[in-house]
Amino acid sequence: MPKKRILPYVLLGLINNKKRLSGYQISQEFKHEVGDFWHASHSQIYPELARMKEDNWVTDEEEGKATYYTLTKSGHEVLRNWMQEPLDGNEELFSLKLYFINDATDPLLKELLEQELKLKQDKYQYLQGRLNKVFTDKEKIKANFGHYLILTRAIEREKNHIEWLKNRL
Repeated sequence: MPKKRILPYVLLGLINNKKRLSGYQISQEFKHEVGDFWHASHSQIYPELARMKEDNWVTDEEEGKATYYTLTKSGHEVLRNWMQEPLDGNEELFSLKLYFINDATDPLLKELLEQELKLKQDKYQYLQGRLNKVFTDKEKIKANFGHYLILTRAIEREKNHIEWLKNRL
């Protein structure tokens, strides 16, 4: 099954947050804001905006040399539906969806945090089980020290993420 394209939803979220953006402003958002955790190139953005216009998710308005995009009612619905789709363990999706929540009282925030917490707890348990199964004694740790380090780092990462999520709930 092909992987779902994320860029249209990111563009919808960016435009929604600012109400109206030009293509240049969108590329600047990727460069300075969203780019901290997700990337899209200039050559990806404009064709996607054209598809979104064809799908009636955005409208465009020429102003001088710039074209400004705003969400249509359909675009708002598509964005909200995507935001409400269950998380699948993809760290980028969680970060993106979290980024597009502007109101601390949005019920979706608690739902996202709870979903991510469950996913992280499951992954932590899995990794802890692997550690206990693979590294049963000091000799096995010594013989596969790099693997041991990577696995313990992954366990620490999940533990820290779980703690962060619990503190936000």
